[in-house]
Amino acid sequence: MAKFSLKDRIKSFAYAFQGIKWVYSQHNMWIHTLAAILAISLGFYLCISTLEWIAIILCIFLVFAAEMINTAIELLADEVDENQNIRIGKVKDLAAGAVLMISIASALIGALVFIPKIV
Repeated sequence: MAKFSLKDRIKSFAYAFQGIKWVYSQHNMWIHTLAAILAISLGFYLCISTLEWIAIILCIFLVFAAEMINTAIELLADEVDENQNIRIGKVKDLAAGAVLMISIASALIGALVFIPKIV
């Protein structure tokens, strides 16, 4: 095991921020960001509770993280085999499906938080 290095830890944060910056080249990340801005705006407008904020913030970051993992899987899969490969296609579909499931769950949680305050 390597010795602890503050310099290496700082570099690891720099790499993480590069990944966050890079994922915005993906169109779906912009859609997720617009949904997050809408949820945050509604949260302020409707004065949601602390627990509701926790749910909304957790959903936002889970969707963002899932999209980043999906993008990483797609990039790695394309690097392994650029040709049509049924098994790699299944892996990419599974990763995209995971993002969809988390997005649906987040939308349902958003509905549970916001709809009762709107109607």
